[in-house]
Amino acid sequence: MFLINTGAEANENALKLASFHNGRKRVIAFKKSFHGRTSAAVRVTDNPAIIAPVNEGLPVTYLPFNDADLVETELRKGDVSSVIIEGIQGVGGIRMPSDEFMQSLRGLCTQYDVCLIVDEIQSGYGRSGKFFAHQYAGIRPDMITVAKGIANGFPMAALLINPLFKPAYGMLGTTFGGNHLACAAATAVLDIMEDEKLIDNVNRVGSFLMEELRRLPGIKELRGRGLMIGIEFEEPVKEIRRRLLFEEKVFTGVAGTSTIRLLPPLCLSMEEAGDFLNRFGKLL
Repeated sequence: MFLINTGAEANENALKLASFHNGRKRVIAFKKSFHGRTSAAVRVTDNPAIIAPVNEGLPVTYLPFNDADLVETELRKGDVSSVIIEGIQGVGGIRMPSDEFMQSLRGLCTQYDVCLIVDEIQSGYGRSGKFFAHQYAGIRPDMITVAKGIANGFPMAALLINPLFKPAYGMLGTTFGGNHLACAAATAVLDIMEDEKLIDNVNRVGSFLMEELRRLPGIKELRGRGLMIGIEFEEPVKEIRRRLLFEEKVFTGVAGTSTIRLLPPLCLSMEEAGDFLNRFGKLL
């Protein structure tokens, strides 16, 4: 494990370690991906608007989700260092790779000696109903990146590394990563998750929300797992979100122009979920 401060740092170091491992450069990422705003992390993010010319040196190929044949076509070329994928896309609109696709990625990366990096920065730490979203597929990535929930808002992140990788002294480094206060916060999070059975709560309340949201009118598509939910509409959601905030005092996230993102705290109660549904439903 390599302890750092932000999710972008975690992804930067994962991409770097993969390239050290096999000596290759090109990265396979996925359409609508988001992995951070720093050098390599922003380059593997599918948003040209935030990629500066200085970031363009890393060769990246963006592929659609759930097309294993297309991934293999690229891996056969022999120049791919790593495949990086989110357990569930957050900024991209709560979009999920299928379990079968994740299993295919694991097999293909092993076959072609390519590092599989799973970005669990948004979807990890119980958010999906399992500790990591990729656990639904039953796979073991080469590297996992975590942040956000790891210390409940305190700046901390980590890169979890398969023991097969042997970083040399000085290969990875950081000034403030793994400081005592951050580690104390991260330890407290794990204790509370266990003591309060938060993952059980995520599954119970998340299932309730998904079931009740399906009953509401006007929703084009509902996506997600646990308490990571995307509500897509045919029309832009700007006005619904404005009314939710100023009239109902409910703050929501957004992806694109037509998807509301729900990422409530893992301790959300059934009563609070029901209150949200009442406030949300009256605006539809």
